[in-house]
Amino acid sequence: MKALISLALALVLTACASGPQLAPPTAMKAPAPIVGNTGKYMSPYTEDGTVAQWVEKGRAASAGANVGGFVGAQAGAKLMENIPFVGGMLGQKVGESVGRSVALNMVGGEAFVKETSDLSFNTVQELAVYMYVKNSSHKDYAQVLDLTQKIYPELQQAYYPALMQASARR
Repeated sequence: MKALISLALALVLTACASGPQLAPPTAMKAPAPIVGNTGKYMSPYTEDGTVAQWVEKGRAASAGANVGGFVGAQAGAKLMENIPFVGGMLGQKVGESVGRSVALNMVGGEAFVKETSDLSFNTVQELAVYMYVKNSSHKDYAQVLDLTQKIYPELQQAYYPALMQASARR
């Protein structure tokens, strides 16, 4: 019995170790960005690899965006707590919406984000892969990614799956 458990554990560990792995950014191909701001998702980095003005403006305010998201989620949950099942999902959406609104206000608004961006993307997956491949070695990448995920909450859920999919394509 003990040997059977050891064998099962070894098989599980081997399967985990040989599963899909995230490729390093240098082994992946970045999607081509839209030069300009006509895409749906603005890049937090400019064509020359520096952070966009809206990111600079939002850095100091990112703590406020965290507070806004938390307050929004709490308010949404309170409003929706009497609606079984659906109420929790609606509360989360309200919280994300309020958090995004607070983050957008902190970085200067949607118009400022567009105005100060020179690269954009049609999908959040393209933005995720491009950022990882082209900018993940930037010293402030984690902070920039966090702020960008506050502006585009869907990036938070799409980020890792998009990178895994791009890793598989290499």
